[in-house]
Amino acid sequence: MSALSALARLEAVRAGRAQPVATVRHVHIADAPLVLVPLKLAGEAAAPLAVMAGAAPDAPSLLIVPQPRNRDQRFAFAASLARLVLNHVETHRGEVEELPGKDGEVRLRYGDAPQLLVPNRGGVRFLRLLGRSTRFRSTEGAYAVDAAVPVLGRWLTWFADRHDHPGSSLLGAATELLRLHWATGQSSLEDGNLAALMGWIDPPDGLDGPSAAALAEDPVRWPPAGPATDPTFDNEVLAPAIAAYDRSGGDARARERLRAAIETQVTPTWELMWRAVGLLRALPEAAGVARRWERDRDAFTHYHQTFGEAYPQARRDPPVRAARRLHDLERAQEAYEAQRAFDDPLVMAEQRLTGAAFGGVVTECHPERLDETGKRPKLRPLLRVATGDPVRLEPGTPVCSAARPALKGRIVEIGGGGVLVELTGGLGRRLVPEAGVVPVEGDRVCFTSRTEGSFGIARFPDREDTPWTHGGPPEDYVPTADDAREDWS
Repeated sequence: MSALSALARLEAVRAGRAQPVATVRHVHIADAPLVLVPLKLAGEAAAPLAVMAGAAPDAPSLLIVPQPRNRDQRFAFAASLARLVLNHVETHRGEVEELPGKDGEVRLRYGDAPQLLVPNRGGVRFLRLLGRSTRFRSTEGAYAVDAAVPVLGRWLTWFADRHDHPGSSLLGAATELLRLHWATGQSSLEDGNLAALMGWIDPPDGLDGPSAAALAEDPVRWPPAGPATDPTFDNEVLAPAIAAYDRSGGDARARERLRAAIETQVTPTWELMWRAVGLLRALPEAAGVARRWERDRDAFTHYHQTFGEAYPQARRDPPVRAARRLHDLERAQEAYEAQRAFDDPLVMAEQRLTGAAFGGVVTECHPERLDETGKRPKLRPLLRVATGDPVRLEPGTPVCSAARPALKGRIVEIGGGGVLVELTGGLGRRLVPEAGVVPVEGDRVCFTSRTEGSFGIARFPDREDTPWTHGGPPEDYVPTADDAREDWS
């Protein structure tokens, strides 16, 4: 926890209400996201009990599994869920854009992409496991499932993989998105409770954050946001209702009583989800969000257009692919942190407190300084920035301007209450800087070491050249019967 985050939490305790830790919204919120509130059977890793789903607050669909231990009912539920999710995928592609590609070719990008929202990280894990449990299922043979079931599994796996990608908005957990923008006066563990978190951010009239969060501890008033259910509800309501359904042989009235009981557990969370969407939507969107959403749309377009050309995602990535994926995630994390800092002065203030950035007043400036040590002279202005920030950067560290990230430089020396910076990029192509590019004496500036694209070029061996230390070249992945034998529990 940074000093700024700790200060915001202390201020939240003093004020009795959550405090903003961002001035803009750092995530894309679709006009009609598909909200999913899943529940699973207690003691079962991926045995679904129910899900409330919909793209509008007044139009939820509740799907239940009357007997979650019944395989046929589980896969009938998966087929119904597939129709909802796949319809959302197909109807949120938008108009196709034509963009310039490599070698003069034209590449396509859908004008929109589907967005899934779940209450918490547990919901993300459940969708990931549900995807893994369904994408290998066979649509033929003795244990055939509906053709939409393995398709659903592949899409859920893809959404879960995109959730791991920093800055992606295709699959979001409400608690994570809210904590990105507000700090409460409770612990991080308590922030995982959506009702308690919303109590601090948007308490009901007449209550403050602590009082509203205390009410969230009542599982009758605010049932858990899933996927786990309340043990008291399991023992006193759910188990007897399932037993009554079994004894009735699937009677419609017994099913309806079970459905009504489950509905009481998901409806409060459903309403909280749409309140959270409204709070996030009310924040102004950060400048970098549109760019990151374009990358999400690119990823969605590519996966949608190549869906039928490959097997389902393997259980484990081969070594080279895993290394490349790790590198991509690390590079995306660095770029995401830089973009958030550029877009938001509160986030940049946190960078300054940790020593990754510094700000101050320009006390000395040499805008037309030239470096003539090479074959050709280069424009290399010098700035001295007086700062009281705790600069924890070494001489030679590359930095860029927070106000204009294209203006790049490097730290020459630190001392005497100031930092000497040599500007190296974003100055134009002439030996005289363009007007207004180089800060002058008296200007307030901020430089950060969080620069986009500074991760370097990755070089990985070809798949066929996988070293023996990593098992050598992997065999081509072909789904087998063993993949489909994985138990839901």
